Amino acid sequence: MKRIFIAGALLSLILCGCGYRVGSIMHPQIKSIAIAPVSNDTMMYNASAQMRGALAECFQADGSLKLVSEGTADCILYAKIVSANFSQLSWDSNATNSDDEFLPDQWRVTISAVITVMIPGRAEPLMKNVTVSGSTNFVAGADLESSRYYAVKQACYQAAKQAVVKVTEAW
Repeated sequence: MKRIFIAGALLSLILCGCGYRVGSIMHPQIKSIAIAPVSNDTMMYNASAQMRGALAECFQADGSLKLVSEGTADCILYAKIVSANFSQLSWDSNATNSDDEFLPDQWRVTISAVITVMIPGRAEPLMKNVTVSGSTNFVAGADLESSRYYAVKQACYQAAKQAVVKVTEAW
């Protein structure tokens, strides 16, 4: 029993001296973040709301920064969706037509956004023009619009996860 205690104490002393750190590696002076309304330079409707919601969800899940309003935040994240692309991955033949007509069966959506992090009152950004992107595949079901909606939501979530990593670990 005494040996286990000594070994545990020795191990904790060694780990403390190696520079390992448990928890957030965020800058110690920055404890909170706000997410400004997301702008959208694409024709994809409702993508800005989905991206902002995904960013809020990912920052809350990460827990390194507290999500607060813009007036009380230590830093503010600005995001702009710069591209939303759909591409066909596979094709399905239409068996009811005598002509071999092929219709897209599986799609991929890719959303790209540029993020900037500003500290209120400072002219120079903390983090400037970092591009994040997310993509997901979806099947064209009976309701293509619903499938596209949920695919864009998932792609925004994937991009938001990258944004959280860039903001909290890019020091």
